[in-house]
Amino acid sequence: MKIGLFFGSFNPIHAGHLVLANYMLEYTDLERIWFVVSPHNPLKNKSTLLDEKQRFQMVDIAIGDNTKLKASNIEFNLPQPSYTIVTLTYLQEKYPQHEFVLIMGADNLESFHKWKNYEEILKHHQLYIYPRPVSDGGKLKDHPQIKFVNAPLMEISSTAIRQAIKEKKDMRYFMPEAVWHYIKEMHFYEK
Repeated sequence: MKIGLFFGSFNPIHAGHLVLANYMLEYTDLERIWFVVSPHNPLKNKSTLLDEKQRFQMVDIAIGDNTKLKASNIEFNLPQPSYTIVTLTYLQEKYPQHEFVLIMGADNLESFHKWKNYEEILKHHQLYIYPRPVSDGGKLKDHPQIKFVNAPLMEISSTAIRQAIKEKKDMRYFMPEAVWHYIKEMHFYEK
């Protein structure tokens, strides 16, 4: 099976993430999408992250009963900070029957050359790239393992959602209703 790995902090997951996953399922050869919740992205400040189990719970709530989507906590038991090469190696060993593809935005592709063992990732995995504002993908955009997918341009950001919630703004339509209720019930991002 060809599985797309959508790595992220999902702090919180929002409609943009779900629209992109849905688009990838419907308009590419991917058969499933796994939302890989990263406990700690080495390029992000850990202090701004909600607890990994809470973020995983929000992803699981957002997916609901869609059997083509999966919330994955695979990185929770791997060394931190999380390096994609380590996760991919682990997944290939655990699920040799599957082919794994990375899903990422063009902005992340621009800095992909800074990722640990990025050449090794490109040797064994395709990258499906979705558009991001003011980014063309950078110097790796013409690599044979890179496939650009003409997904809708999503300008929703978890950072902006967190800030808006802190400012007591109603963000209910930026995410699935059940996730919004969970955030409100748990008082996430209010401080």
